[in-house]
Amino acid sequence: MAGTLRLALIGLGTVGSSVLAILNDVAGLDLRLGAVQVVAAAVRDLTKARNGPLPPLYEDALALACRPDIDVVVEVMGGVELPYQLLKAALKAGKHVITANKALLARHGEELFALARTQNRQLRYEAAVGGGIPLLQPIEQCLGANHIQAVTAIINGTTNYILTQMATRQIAYEEALAEAQSLGYAEADPRADVEGNDAQEKLTLLAALAFRTPLPDLAAVYREGITAVALPDVMNAQQLGFAIKLLAIATRTADGRLDLRVHPTLVPLDHPLSRVDGAYNAVLIQAEPVGSIMFYGPGAGGGPTASAVVSDIINILADAPTGAIPPASEAAPLHYLPITAVQTRFYIRLRALDQPGVIGHIGQIFGQHAVSLASIVQKNPRGAAAELVIITHDVPEARLRAALAELRASAVVQEFCTAIRVLPEGKR
Repeated sequence: MAGTLRLALIGLGTVGSSVLAILNDVAGLDLRLGAVQVVAAAVRDLTKARNGPLPPLYEDALALACRPDIDVVVEVMGGVELPYQLLKAALKAGKHVITANKALLARHGEELFALARTQNRQLRYEAAVGGGIPLLQPIEQCLGANHIQAVTAIINGTTNYILTQMATRQIAYEEALAEAQSLGYAEADPRADVEGNDAQEKLTLLAALAFRTPLPDLAAVYREGITAVALPDVMNAQQLGFAIKLLAIATRTADGRLDLRVHPTLVPLDHPLSRVDGAYNAVLIQAEPVGSIMFYGPGAGGGPTASAVVSDIINILADAPTGAIPPASEAAPLHYLPITAVQTRFYIRLRALDQPGVIGHIGQIFGQHAVSLASIVQKNPRGAAAELVIITHDVPEARLRAALAELRASAVVQEFCTAIRVLPEGKR
């Protein structure tokens, strides 16, 4: 792109301020960044004190995005409906757009991608999935000669930090969450992270790019967070040779269905994802002919996210065609593998009566539902009850759920604690 690239920045929070700081001091960076001019920024509060230098500030983001002296709109304000209206208007006005907003794209991405194609404009979103980890352009371009078979990822830094602290310091979930909040890794309302929504939204974007399909329906991505994972589960997992991670998994089955899910998973300690700790993220891709390849780095924060946003600006300056919008795909409807049809091993923890015949009775219930047990261990007897830790062989989830429903109703089970899936050996 010749000449100056005139940019409107929508939002000057943590990420927006970091983007502006990079663009205000481009010495030693990509020479093309010298052609970028931040014409103006839109903010919610004009009276708020901010560190300079600053461009002119406006409250009307929609009007700014459509101004004729703007070439590129960078949206880092958050939310869904207002950014949706803003990006749609900007594309219709002939602007390139950049966003870090996975919640927006997971809900309205297909419409916005189609509009960008119609307008022959770029819609870039490198920061929306991996934060500072380059993912979208490498998947589309560098892995473009590959058939991607599976994506297995840790794509939420908040939950990974919490689970890491529980494992390394043997602290309860509530304490680890409070610490994550005090350090700024978790919001005051942490539900989007700890209940798996954030990872679910990111997985829809990853799956569409990896499998070259339209964006999957968000409701088709099974979601389960980490709020039911307790310290005993983390400790038991370590003793069994596993780490518990919140994984986002996308697989294309042999019959073409998409298996998309986010849930806590027992990951073998010799698996590379088990060693991704703290607030870091990682994305493991299995493809043919390259084999297994893993991307690793900081998944959130002002600096890492701003780095990805500025990389999108550089690509617009370079007129790079890849990484802008997913390639147009066939309009055939997507078919999904329901979670009840997924077959995997399970870790189960419960408290049962500590008396003769109980373990046999529990084994009989599993057997009646064709659930084969690999091991069952009695631990921590207290009074008339003891904790049982069970590992199953591979089982369709529908059968496992039926067995657990009967167990919950059994007189010998005092408390059903948790059931967590185990990562299959082949996913590495």
